[in-house]
This record gives sequence, C-alpha cells and structure tokens, in this order.
Amino acid sequence: MAGRTARLVLLAGAAALASGSQGDREPVYRDCVHRCEERNCSGGALRHFRSRQPIYMSLAGWTCQDDCKYECMWVTVGLYLKEGHKVPQFHGKVSLNAWFWSTVFHTKDTDLTEKMDYFCASTVILHSIYLCCVRTVGLQHPAVVSAFRALLLLMLTAHVSYLSLVRFDYGYNLAANVAIGLVNVVWWLAWCLRNQHRLPHVRKCMAVVLLLQGLSLLELLDFPPFFWVLDAHAIWHISTIPVHVLFFSFLKDDSLYLLKESEAKFKLD
Repeated sequence: MAGRTARLVLLAGAAALASGSQGDREPVYRDCVHRCEERNCSGGALRHFRSRQPIYMSLAGWTCQDDCKYECMWVTVGLYLKEGHKVPQFHGKVSLNAWFWSTVFHTKDTDLTEKMDYFCASTVILHSIYLCCVRTVGLQHPAVVSAFRALLLLMLTAHVSYLSLVRFDYGYNLAANVAIGLVNVVWWLAWCLRNQHRLPHVRKCMAVVLLLQGLSLLELLDFPPFFWVLDAHAIWHISTIPVHVLFFSFLKDDSLYLLKESEAKFKLD
C-alpha cells in the first residue's frame, strides 16, 4: 500500500512538472509574453486588437493573450535556431495528461480514474484529428479550422456527457473511439501519401500512423501475461511511447519547414 501511494505521489509530481513545456518556461518567452500583454492587451491597444481581429478568430475564443503567446512562441523558436539550439516544445499537455491518467487508472481502478483514462484517450485522438485539420486545411482556410474545432469540442462534450450522465457503455465507447481513430488514420495517411516525395520528413508521420495501426492489434489480443506482469494491454501502452516520440520529431521537422517557408515568403514580399 505504501509503495502504491508513493508511486501516485511521484506521478502527481511528474504531472505538475510537465504542466508547462520547456518553451513555456523559457525566460525569453515569458518576458516576451509579459511585455506583449502590457503593450497590446489593455486600453486603446486592446480595442484596436479587437477591431482588426477577424470574426472567425473572435468566435473561436482567440484572445489578445493567445495572440501574444503565439507570436512570442515564434520569436523564441527563432532565437533557439539562431543560437544553434534544438527547438523547444510549447504547450505540450494533452498526451502527457492522457498518459498520467492512464497510469493512475492502472495503478488504482476506481470509477473516477477509469473515466479519466477513457475520456483522455478520446481527447488525444480528437486532438490528433484537429492537428491534421490545422496542417492540411488551416494554413489556407483558418475559418474552417475554427468551425471544425468547435465541432470536435461539441463531439467530445456530448461523448463525455453521455458516458457520465446517461450510461457508461463500454461497447459504445469502443465503437466511438474506433470510428474517430479511423478518421484520424485515413486523413493523416492520405496527406502523407500526397506529400511524401515533396516533404521527406512526412515519412516519419506515415511510420507513426502505420505503427499505431499495427500496435492497436495488441488491444484485440488476449493472452496470459508474460511473467504474470506484461499482458497485451500493458505491452501496447509501453510500445506507444517511442511512437509518440517519433511523432513529435515529425511535428518539429514540419514546424521548421513551415517557418523557413514563411521566412522565404516574407523576404519575397
């Protein structure tokens, strides 16, 4: 019992440390955001920001503070690249939150931990679909992305509400996650196949999609645990860790590509 409690305490501490990514904690970034908010997010400057803000961004809840964080993120990335450092991660909470609750649930199975595990898993899949929409559609049609994000949030709210307030239906939850998982796989894979020759780093994304599909077969298998510790479900959890590292590597490479492309267009203009 003491050992299990100690593990939960350590996990809670790890989650607290992970609540802000390296980029979020960078002093240059924090100072930039502070100065930007002081300069642009109050009084006449704030009214000016709101007057020129596109309606779709306003409806999506994009605030002056969000705009400062976005602009300062790219300022910080530029400084890291200029100094020859690796690009820091910003706002990396969704996957870590899912892993945290999954670990807690498998340590102590209660009604709360089970629901948090399931709900966070659905959130990760929907977030991946949202990222795919941003990458494939959002650069040219940001209004479409804003509307699609609202749709995904509505779907997640309805899903969580049904399982929490009506009935916790395991069959429905499995079917729903399989359905959105297939949308996620097909969308990412279609984009990867269309761009793999033009953008070499896209092969990392393709590998992630195929690996996750292959590893998902472990969820359908049922065999006695190895050494009475590692069953198919446990092996699936362990196997997804390096896959997410590869996916983050793809996101980093793709962000660098988009940054260079943006800089090239800026110089031409």
